Amino acid sequence: MKFPVKVRSLDGIDLEGRPLHLAIGMFDGVHLGHQSVIEAAVQSARRETGIAGVLTFQPHPSVLFRPENPTRLIMNAACKARLFHALGADIVIEQRFDPAFASISPEEFIPYLVERLPTLKSIYVGENWRFGKGRAGDVSLLVKEALRRSINVVSIPRLYCNGKAISSSRIRECLACGHLEEANSLLGYSYFSEGQVREGRQLGRKLGFPTLNLEWAGDLRPRFGVYAVRIAAADAVEAHGIPASGLSCPRVPAVANFGIRPTVTNESEAEPVLEVHLLGDSCPFGPGDRVFVEWLSFLRPENKFESTDALKRQIARDCEDARRCLNEGD
Repeated sequence: MKFPVKVRSLDGIDLEGRPLHLAIGMFDGVHLGHQSVIEAAVQSARRETGIAGVLTFQPHPSVLFRPENPTRLIMNAACKARLFHALGADIVIEQRFDPAFASISPEEFIPYLVERLPTLKSIYVGENWRFGKGRAGDVSLLVKEALRRSINVVSIPRLYCNGKAISSSRIRECLACGHLEEANSLLGYSYFSEGQVREGRQLGRKLGFPTLNLEWAGDLRPRFGVYAVRIAAADAVEAHGIPASGLSCPRVPAVANFGIRPTVTNESEAEPVLEVHLLGDSCPFGPGDRVFVEWLSFLRPENKFESTDALKRQIARDCEDARRCLNEGD
């Protein structure tokens, strides 16, 4: 029986007596390193006709421990859960990271899990994973406590790209700096966002470059600037699966601007906006449609231009740069 695509809490899960192979971690971004942990759990579950599960946490622990400066997340919980399922997870478990959970000692962690997940057969984590109060528990302690209950622990080695470890922190830095190609290499898929098309001020249309204004404001803001992107109907993406290994649904080439539009907006009052100009002859999207955006390449930083004519000339160059970039990527 395949469990429905649904995020569950630790309490009240019925696993129907089947062995559970559980990947555990925050998994923000679900990058290549995270994927190796989750895929190991999935493969074990398939071999033993068991259940492949992912246990993750919400919110990020930094919200509790550094509320004045929490870690900005690469993706929201819903997108992360869909990636888990695209990788083959049968069930996604989301544990509330609150003071009570944070106070559990490393020695109490395995009993806490077993009480709620009595068919737990094996645990999969990254080799540097820490757990328990004060992050005092490491993989060696996890192995010791798990073996007492005949639970196997598999620790997956870190993956490296160009000599440096793949990590969510590294990806966040890449996005903040506009190093999109590097971020996508570490993720193993294209960074993406989703938003609903809303009525705009028609500024792009007046300039000769009509845009879709998307209601999207990521927790982690990528660098303000112009990007080569592809877009698709969000429903079509959901039908084909979030791109853990690429999208197979139709996508439209486009150029996007993410920022505060300083040439036409009062910078002191502006909130970041994601605008997308399609490079085709027609636009199949309108207000109210949910749109999926694949961010493929950073073209230039956002600038303030001396006139709207100068802005129009630059947008035309941006469109050509985006076309060239997207054609080279095909």
